[in-house]
This record gives sequence, structure tokens and C-alpha cells, in this order.
Amino acid sequence: MKSILEFVKKEFLQFKRDPKMFALILIAPIIQLTFLGFAANLDVTYVRTIVFDQDRSVTSRDFIERFTSSGYFKIEDFVNSYDKITTEINKGDALLAIVIPDDFEKNIMSNRTASAQALFNGSDGNTAGIVAGYCQNIISNYSQKIIVDYVNRSGRKFSSVPFISPEIRIWYNPELKTRNFMVPGIVGLLLSLITLILTSLAVVKEKEIGTMEQLIVTPLKPYQIIIGKLVPFVALSFAAVIVILASMWFIFGIPVKGELWFLFLSSFLYILSTLGLGLFVSTISKTQQQAMMISIFAVMMPMIFLSGFAFPIENMPRSIQLISYIVPLRYFNDIIRGVILKGLGFSDLWFNALLLLLMGAAILLFSSLRFKSRLE
Repeated sequence: MKSILEFVKKEFLQFKRDPKMFALILIAPIIQLTFLGFAANLDVTYVRTIVFDQDRSVTSRDFIERFTSSGYFKIEDFVNSYDKITTEINKGDALLAIVIPDDFEKNIMSNRTASAQALFNGSDGNTAGIVAGYCQNIISNYSQKIIVDYVNRSGRKFSSVPFISPEIRIWYNPELKTRNFMVPGIVGLLLSLITLILTSLAVVKEKEIGTMEQLIVTPLKPYQIIIGKLVPFVALSFAAVIVILASMWFIFGIPVKGELWFLFLSSFLYILSTLGLGLFVSTISKTQQQAMMISIFAVMMPMIFLSGFAFPIENMPRSIQLISYIVPLRYFNDIIRGVILKGLGFSDLWFNALLLLLMGAAILLFSSLRFKSRLE
């Protein structure tokens, strides 16, 4: 044990001689969290809109005003032809074009169904889908207003017109902000970057400068070298978790609602996986450049794509969903979002934690045995 402690102390002294390492672990996550937190935003709050109003009536202007008063739609231009609509959308100057036919007011006043056309730039399907939902909501409310006006004009009792008045309650993210969903996931992403990439680079660096051979000829046993190499990264990773969670609270106003101790325990279990992966990458890399490329393209990118960080796993093909079950970040994302956003704890997410423990232990054991065989 004394030998391991001395070796761990040596590793921390090595970090101390490299101030860039501490900056990378403790300061870079704050910067990355800030940039990613503000940039990773799928909310649509500004819709560039053009209008082709062929009716030019009081009713059509009232209809258009419903869009502008919502706060989402900005009327950029009033055009007078479909060719102009095509040009504006093709140039990217408009996301939405509203076309109102010349019989719009006439049909409404005659108690007939009136039509209006909405043309979307569907290049970004997600944005177009969100804007389409905004349009449907505005049109639905406007239609309900027409029914109420018709009832008032006809003198009928309001109860004679059936309608449904929904009462919607949204839990965990009442304002439907994408940031509240994405930022907790960024915590797992940054933790992966710190542990996986830095672990692989640190070990490969020992090979490049020749100090690994010096360690091999010391009385230290292989398992002591492995523990001594990994313990400092565990400590620094926990420091990074504290810094990231504090920054998330102060910068974005997203506190941890659930059990904090369980969040730290889950972080430790996840760190086992990423440290093991970093150790494995170091055994198949000869240079730091190789280790960086393998860590990013062979490990990090698939983990990001298959973990549900940005893309819903439910929307993936069945074969890809099956592969995602072996990705540790998938389970850690469920835990961290559940604890931070929903206020969940061990009793709700123990199975995810158990899977992280089993996967982390298996990955770390396999990588350690491979690294040990290289040392020997």
C-alpha cells in the first residue's frame, strides 16, 4: 500500500509540473459547458416568415396578426407571387411562407370552411416540425375564436357548440427548454473526455519519453503501477464533476433535484468504464496522436451517437438500439438526467447503477489485464 501511495504522490507531482493539465481538467470543462450549453439549443424562437395575402381583408390581417403576436414569427416581407415565395425560401431568407387565398374572409363570413396554406423550408426537419406545431396551435385557437364569434352572432347558446378545453401540465421542464435537457447530458460528455482521452494520453506519453521502461524495472508490481496511474484521474474526475455541477447551477440555473450522493456514486461507476477504455486505448496506441484519434473516433463519437445524448434511442433502427445497450454513457445519461431534472434517486435508478458497475468492472479488468501483459 505504501508503494502505491508513493506512486500516486509521484503522479500528482507530475501533474503539478504541468499546469496545463490542471487547466484542462478544471477550467476547460467550465468553458466547454458554457459554450455547449448555450449552443446546444433546439428551441425555435425566431421564425423568418413571408406572407402572400391575396385577400387583403380585415379578416386576413387579423389572421396574420395572430402569428406576429405569438412572439415566434417575424414577418420579413409581403410578396405578391408564388415565384417570389420560391426565391425567398431557396435563398434561405424565409423558413415559412403563409398564403391566404382571395376568398378567405368571404368563406368565413359565409360560415364555410376557409383555407390557408403554409409552406415550410424542410431542410432542417426538426425546426420545420416545431414551427409546424406552432402554426397548428395558432390556427386551432383562431378557429375556436371563429366558432365563438359565430355562436354570438347567431344567438345560440354557447353550450350548443361542443369543444374540448385541454389543461396541459408539463413536468420536469415546464418551459420546454432544450437546454434543460441537453446540459445534464453534457456533464457525462465532459467527464468522458477528461477520463478517457487524458488517461490514454498520459500512459502513452510515458512510452514516448521512455519512462515506462524505467517503471517496469522498479520493484513495483504491474497492478501497483495500474492503480497508481488511475487513482489520480479518479480524484481529478471527481473535482471536475463538482466544478461542472456548480457551473451548471450558477450559469444555467439548473440545480440537482435528486440525491447528490447517488449522483457521485454513479459518476464513480461510470468513471470505471471510461478509465478502462482509456487504459485499453493506451495499449493499442504507439503515439499520443494515435491515442487521441482512436479515443475520439473509435470510442467517443459512437458513445455520443448511441447514448441518447443528442438523438433519441427510440427513433433508431432496432439493430442500432441493440448496440446501444453496451454503451455505458447511455445508462449514465439516464441517471444524471433523472437525478438532476426529475429528482430521482437510488430506489428509482439502481438498475442503471448496477449495469454501470458490471460494465465498468468488466472493462477495467479486461484493460488492466491487457496493460499488465504489456508491462510484463
